[in-house]
Amino acid sequence: MSPDYMLKSASREVLPQRGDVSWQRLDRRLEQGIPFNWHHHSEMELTLTLNCVGQRFVGDHVSGFVDGDLALVGSNLPHTWASQDRIDLSQPFLAKVIWFDAEWLKAIGRSAPEFSALTSFCDRAQRGLQFSQATQSQARPLVERLFDLPVREGITTLLELLLLLSRDDGATTLSSIGFLQKSEGYSDRMNRVLDHVHQHYDQPITVEALAAIAALSPSGLHRMFIRHVGVSLSSYLINLRIGEACARLAATNLPVRIISQDVGYSSQANFNRHFLRTRSETPSAYRNRIRGSDRRRH
Repeated sequence: MSPDYMLKSASREVLPQRGDVSWQRLDRRLEQGIPFNWHHHSEMELTLTLNCVGQRFVGDHVSGFVDGDLALVGSNLPHTWASQDRIDLSQPFLAKVIWFDAEWLKAIGRSAPEFSALTSFCDRAQRGLQFSQATQSQARPLVERLFDLPVREGITTLLELLLLLSRDDGATTLSSIGFLQKSEGYSDRMNRVLDHVHQHYDQPITVEALAAIAALSPSGLHRMFIRHVGVSLSSYLINLRIGEACARLAATNLPVRIISQDVGYSSQANFNRHFLRTRSETPSAYRNRIRGSDRRRH
């Protein structure tokens, strides 16, 4: 994939709202592949991907996906899927996408003991979840049924599906806690800081410059960042840069040296050290493993 698709920051997507239903859906059918479209929105998103293999990007987590992959993305967590490889060339790339509001689901969990598991499930899913193979097999018919029913009649099936997913002890958490982009919960100051970091992560960023943007002292900025994000600014920036590097390593043939420069490292030694510390492997080993995993699935 061309580096032009590797966006500097997640664009905010605003979904059209319907006043007569609690959830939305999109039966996505594409002939030219699933493009890299790094974005986030306030709704939670459940995606069943069919007839293709590719890469799934959720926060700072990058992994391959295969036919039948089912993953849930939390509110305002940056994400995208990307694929250029179909299983059945006579059929389109398929993605069945379901959106719903986290507060709506938590309210249901608080209102009825039968649905109480949904409240903690929302919190657990904020960092993204990939569901176990057994749960994916059970969930797939429910997802497909949701696309056969009129939207207003699908609410009971949706709740049945979400309860099934909430009981999956084998679900895998995706993004690291430091990458969460809880935009709706941030103050204007925090949003200004994060917007600058995401727009300019590939350039030198100083605490003093960000403190000026937030109209805070450097120590005040540090406290605000820790309070809202849960990690230090330096850790967040490293995760952002390494996450972008993973996307480029997986989707392009650019040399590691060029990728390290493109994501903001003037020293490849520092890039290699940070990559090894966050991913427990070298950039080249990561690329070989991801590429090898894709080849084995074909």
